[in-house]
Amino acid sequence: MKFYVVLVSFLLAFSAGAKTMKKEIATLAGGCFWGMEEIIRQIPGVLNTNVGYTGGTVDNPNYSIVKLGTTNHAESVQVEFDPAQISYASLLGYFFRMHDPTTLNQQGNDKGTQYRSVIFYHSEEQKKTAREVIEKLEASGKWKKPIVTQLVAASKFYLAEDYHQDYLKKNPGGYTCHWLRD
Repeated sequence: MKFYVVLVSFLLAFSAGAKTMKKEIATLAGGCFWGMEEIIRQIPGVLNTNVGYTGGTVDNPNYSIVKLGTTNHAESVQVEFDPAQISYASLLGYFFRMHDPTTLNQQGNDKGTQYRSVIFYHSEEQKKTAREVIEKLEASGKWKKPIVTQLVAASKFYLAEDYHQDYLKKNPGGYTCHWLRD
């Protein structure tokens, strides 16, 4: 009987904690989504990642049309995170370390508007935080050229095809132009 009481108490406490976990969404674009997702998924406090397309003018886009650069979609990573474990500002800190925010429509060999640097904000608070992070980064002198990262209100996010999801996890050693800079 005593074991049962302890077990029930534990399960109630665990389920209460699970219900109160706050989740937030961030949507980030900074070049090929494969490399970004691989880095982001390993950040403590990140609960889930999905790669896809957002910010464009065509409904239900797929890779074959996005790669043409005519839909205005950006290859993006939608990040579900626990703000009790990592703040939005800290997540943006990783974002700015994993790509070059000074190259317009390009990361490494990947060129085109689908590879632009964008923070798709989901609230006015995210917009304000992103603006503050960018201003702080610009003032730091870390980058010799101006930061061209756009701040754009989040719009419909379309999941990329299954073979793009967790691509570098499925294909270790696959192509990426992302790494964490100091």
